[in-house]
This record gives sequence, C-alpha cells and structure tokens, in this order.
Amino acid sequence: MLIIVIRTLILYAVVIFSLRIMGKRQIGELQPSELVVAIMISDLATVPMESINIPLITGIIPVFTLIFAEVILSFAGLKSRTARKIIAGSPSVVIYDGVINERELSRMRFNLDDLLEELRLMGFFNISDVAVAVLETSGKISVIPNDNARTATVDDLKLKGVRHDGLPCSIIIDGKLNQYELKRSGKSLDFIKSEIAKKGAGKISDVFILSIDPEGDIYIQMKEKATKRRKHG
Repeated sequence: MLIIVIRTLILYAVVIFSLRIMGKRQIGELQPSELVVAIMISDLATVPMESINIPLITGIIPVFTLIFAEVILSFAGLKSRTARKIIAGSPSVVIYDGVINERELSRMRFNLDDLLEELRLMGFFNISDVAVAVLETSGKISVIPNDNARTATVDDLKLKGVRHDGLPCSIIIDGKLNQYELKRSGKSLDFIKSEIAKKGAGKISDVFILSIDPEGDIYIQMKEKATKRRKHG
C-alpha cells in the first residue's frame, strides 16, 4: 500500500512539473498541440500508477519526451509564423460589420447555435451590435462591438478625475492605514482624516473600513466599539 502511495505522489509531482513547463494557460485557452499533450500525459501517468509491476521510468520517460516535443514546437512557433500557423492554426473572422460569414463558419465546423450562445454569454444579443467577431485558435470568440453597442468610457462621458483602473481603493482596513492605497487614490492624509472626523471619529484606528471608488465616492464604516463609545459619550 505504501509503495502505491509513493508511486502515485511521484507521478503526481512529475505531471505537475510537466504542466508547469507548458506555461500558465487555462484549459480553455490551450492550443491544440498543448491540449493533446495534456491529455496524453494524464493517460501515460495512470499506467504505472495502476500497476506496481510496471517500472515508474516507463511512465516518466514518455511524459518528459512529450514535454520536450512541446517545448520544441513552441519554440518553432515563436520563431516562425508558418510553423505557428501549422501547429496552432489561425484566427477566423466569423462576423464582419454585422454580417455572419457562413463560409468561414462551415469551414471551421462551428454551427450558428454555438456562435449565438457565445455572443449571448459575452452580452451581445443582436448580431447587428457586433462589428467584428473573431474565432480565436483557442476556440474562444473575441468581439469588437459597433459604436452604438459599445460601453461608454470616461472620455465619452467627459468625466474628470476618474481613475481608469476601475478598482476601489481600500485605504483603511480594520483600523490600519494602507499607504499604497492612499497614494493610488490621489487623496491626501488630511483629506482622509477630515472625512473620518465627519463621522465623529478622531482616530484612524476607529475605522473598520474606508474605501473610495473610481468615481470618488467614499464609503466609511466605523468599528462597533467606536460607534458604541460615541453614542455613550
């Protein structure tokens, strides 16, 4: 029993190491050659894992052989556009200016129902809202919307002083000031203290959370102890 556990752990480590060499793509973003290697590695690893009569090396050598071949192919694709096209294929434009390319869909064996489903998942319910849709080599669809379906940007709305990262700044968490978030917010410490004072608190340590969203709206919640102290005071 112990031998089986040890062999399994060794093969597990080998497979993890092999997949780490392939990179950090998610399963849905694997190129065809990478997906084939991932499937074959899992099959090869199970053979010596199931039978202790089979030497571990008979499973490890094929795994590393596949990884070596994948690295060579990846390097070839990096250096040669032709090799990259042969190995991974090339993107296909399936919608252009609101018109579906039936010939390209047929060539890629991608039916209309699948296309409409992918568009709905991306928030596009009308074909006319799509300027360009590209079927990528990973099988995912990239969409460029028409102007009338495009989400309004800060420049479109002519807003001033709005941060473009879209992330709220959590400046105070559990009574602790985060200098990095304070700098990212573009606010001064005096400004933060004045906002705290408006809530009736005198110290940063009395604040449970203080955050500022990209539009500059401030959210402050005091600690329960500080709130009770203020009420009784």
